[in-house]
Amino acid sequence: MTIKTSYRGRLAPSPTGYLHVGHARTFHQAWQRARTAGGALVMRMEDLDPDRSRPEYAAAALEDLRWLGMDWDEGSDVGGPFGPYAQSARHDVYLIAWKKLYEGGYIYPCRCSRKDLASALSAPHESAARGQDPADEPIYQGTCRPSRTGEGVLELAADPDDGPRQMNWRFRVPDGEAIEFDDGNLGKQRFVAGIDFGDFLVWRRDGLASYQLACVADDAAMRITEIVRGADLLKSTARQMLLNRALGFADPKWFHCELVLDEKGVRLAKRHDALSIRELRRKGMTPADIL
Repeated sequence: MTIKTSYRGRLAPSPTGYLHVGHARTFHQAWQRARTAGGALVMRMEDLDPDRSRPEYAAAALEDLRWLGMDWDEGSDVGGPFGPYAQSARHDVYLIAWKKLYEGGYIYPCRCSRKDLASALSAPHESAARGQDPADEPIYQGTCRPSRTGEGVLELAADPDDGPRQMNWRFRVPDGEAIEFDDGNLGKQRFVAGIDFGDFLVWRRDGLASYQLACVADDAAMRITEIVRGADLLKSTARQMLLNRALGFADPKWFHCELVLDEKGVRLAKRHDALSIRELRRKGMTPADIL
């Protein structure tokens, strides 16, 4: 593929199960937009969660997407200038971002809850109606939040070179601020910090960056100019815009695809094995049938 423009998009599967037709739709849209723009497409494996990510799912994702006719210009399997292209190998990138947030007074240590921490490694899927969904990170009630930014932080981690020091860390959102953006597919979007979402996790005490921090750090490092993903991540975009601002990164463009729903109107998940690309292939469907 000859790169003709500065456009840079990405495919970012999470290898926690087999890809389904909803993934196929979103990834095909991302591939199509990159190819139409004459730009580059990056394959990044978001294997941040060591308990759920599996090498066999990562291999299956690459195989299934290629079977559907997609290709990419950078990735673990084809190389490129911004590797490594698996999040499990990019810990140092996230530490640099954490340190910058810490030094800017944007984050604070937190001792709450295991449920919140578990959800922080994966992309938080929100409902189509944009209400508070059980799979999204719950709005934090402020138990550990200092009365003002930075208070109570420095004495706990006096030397930023020590890193997060086996603590959980949250980003303090600017309560009441409206985060607005124009989505390339869904139009104007607006979320209010502290109402639509609260202080969110950026680091876990077990040494893992959250989905939100890893995504922002990687998109900036890989010079992504447009992010194409599902509409269930609209609220994540508002969070990531705040992180971009705090870290001094420019926002990419955003393009959120409508979700593929099941017969009950619920978004597809990896538990929908009958609609996995792998199972549909086994049943004899062609790429054209699926797309």
